[in-house]
Amino acid sequence: MTGASVREALDAAVDALAAVGVDEPRLDAELLLGEAMGCERSTLVADSGAEVPASAGRTFGEMVRRRLRHEPVAYILGRKGFRRVELAVDPRVLVPRPETELLVELALELRPTRVLDVGTGSGAIALAVADELPDAEVTATDTSPAALEVARANAQRLGLTERVRFLEGTLPDTDGSWDLILANLPYVAERDWPSLQPEVTKYEPREALLAGPDGLDAYRALIPECAPRLSRYAERMRGPLALEVGEGQAGAVAELMRDAGFGEVETRPDLAGIERVVIGRSVKPGT
Repeated sequence: MTGASVREALDAAVDALAAVGVDEPRLDAELLLGEAMGCERSTLVADSGAEVPASAGRTFGEMVRRRLRHEPVAYILGRKGFRRVELAVDPRVLVPRPETELLVELALELRPTRVLDVGTGSGAIALAVADELPDAEVTATDTSPAALEVARANAQRLGLTERVRFLEGTLPDTDGSWDLILANLPYVAERDWPSLQPEVTKYEPREALLAGPDGLDAYRALIPECAPRLSRYAERMRGPLALEVGEGQAGAVAELMRDAGFGEVETRPDLAGIERVVIGRSVKPGT
């Protein structure tokens, strides 16, 4: 890329990325070149005739080679934006997805006092909730010590260590009850693994994605344990448990919730129209 203009460097990268099947080659190329040159994408577009400095060209070339191997852009950059926060990410955690923001939006709608985020990964849900609900007490859990290292570092960088605590495991043993439990659990069926994009299968943590033959094992384990852990306040606000689910899983997860004693179950679609969040409401007395 040395000696090339911004336009030439981008065009060459876009052609190469498109040839290996990258979904958004232009966007990815612009993000990577902007990072290499230390500028915004808008600057690249506005001054596409500018020469790419030699050092930036070398950095960009290495980034493009990584992307050609289908490494996610977020891992190459080392960060990913999620709502109002920017999170450090690496292969110890999943790259936060836009659809997961639906869980944060539910928290903003219900305005709970005590929130539990199960399977926090990078800390995306917990930290976004803490950032946008200053009065909420947030606890986040994960079974992966490596993921918790990433989440704690993100909390430190964002100045949220006093607002969010991180615990290893799933449901805390002795913490009483919660107003709202949110979870983005593994939900990929083993049979579907070979059909996923290489960005997922080659780089993202397998244990954070796979959940048995039908993708429902994590839900079967968690849902029955949640009803007894929800507070009376959760019942009053009628939105105690919310789970992100995979495409086509909403019906089965809703049935698991009903079996666990949730008298009302609602699903909400993402921007693509996929039923993406299942909300269990109105826990039956004695459950």
